[in-house]
Amino acid sequence: MNIHSSFDKLARKAARFTGTPACFIGAVLIVVVWAATGPIFKFNETWQLIINTGTTIVTFLMVFLIQRTQSSDTLAIQIKLDELIRAVGPASNRMLALEELDEQALEKLRKQFDQLARKARQEEGRTADDPGGCDED
Repeated sequence: MNIHSSFDKLARKAARFTGTPACFIGAVLIVVVWAATGPIFKFNETWQLIINTGTTIVTFLMVFLIQRTQSSDTLAIQIKLDELIRAVGPASNRMLALEELDEQALEKLRKQFDQLARKARQEEGRTADDPGGCDED
């Protein structure tokens, strides 16, 4: 097992755990205990430094874990979307590499799709405020 797959497993487990209600409750309890000890330590600088240092370290490490899981998830979604585009006959295969385009090219494509959407709404007699496709009961 290489270091990348070990890190991936750690990042996913950490992301799953930190997203649980138990982890959130634990974090709240830590803050409550810290706040409750304020009068004992006379709200001194060391008391403040403890929470500041702890939260800074946790935030710093979580940025890397979240970035890793987000990158991995985004890549997986991109591959799935590429497969769907490839599999659908009338879809344009030029969409397979959109993530490699610059901002200006992406904006040009977005405008083209906005025009297509407007045209489709007009053909169906709908307005921009009525996207359609969802019947309300």
